[in-house]
Amino acid sequence: MSNFVHQMRMTRLSRSGSSQVCEDNIVEEQRIAFYLNDTKLLSVMSLPYHQDAHLVGFLMNEGVLESINNILSLEVAQDGLSVHMQARINEEKLNHLHKEKTLTTGCCVGVSANFDGEITRKFIASNMRITLQKIFQLLDEFNQPSVLFTQTGCVHKAMLVCEKTLICEDVGRHNAIDKVIGRARLSSLDMRESVLIVSGRLSMEMVIKAAMSDIPIVISRSATTYLGIEAAQLLGITLIGFARGDTLNIYTHSSRVVN
Repeated sequence: MSNFVHQMRMTRLSRSGSSQVCEDNIVEEQRIAFYLNDTKLLSVMSLPYHQDAHLVGFLMNEGVLESINNILSLEVAQDGLSVHMQARINEEKLNHLHKEKTLTTGCCVGVSANFDGEITRKFIASNMRITLQKIFQLLDEFNQPSVLFTQTGCVHKAMLVCEKTLICEDVGRHNAIDKVIGRARLSSLDMRESVLIVSGRLSMEMVIKAAMSDIPIVISRSATTYLGIEAAQLLGITLIGFARGDTLNIYTHSSRVVN
């Protein structure tokens, strides 16, 4: 069992009134500090694994870190509760991040700021095509239960399919996406013909995270928000929601999905 999964005693009640004292597996989110160029950037409530990828994904999704080649050093502390990066960065984006923080709609409250500016002028003109059958094959793979979800039932999941398939989980859906994109960046994977599948709802900030890495197709087994659809339409992303069972809803740029 992971060191952030704990067994705790609880009482299980049934509708009939019967009760049973038993053990349950509970996931423990932890406060992880991000340091950038010797200054504390922020703390996030997250699971202590893939912490380096989490920081990379977050900074690149915010435009603060513009290239993986700009990282001078990247280290996770021995206790796993802090990540330290030295890098050449976009100071303007960093200042905007400090100045204009927005509480996002994510669980474990995500923070973002750089939604405006050049991102609203970006358009993903990918010629990628994917068959409906392939989408459902990927969804079958995505829906395979992980050890962590089986243990706790308390994590979001993000799967990125590009040159290889990467999967990350976290208590926060924003964290899961930042981690999986960060892992792809650290491996120098090309995401211009990729598919991102997530468990949580697709709000505007989720769509923008995908757009920052040129991901053309984003799928969720959950719902989308109005601003999520509006952002996807503007940014050239094929947005698919309620991908459950044998059906799915395509909200934007449906030409990438073929029979």
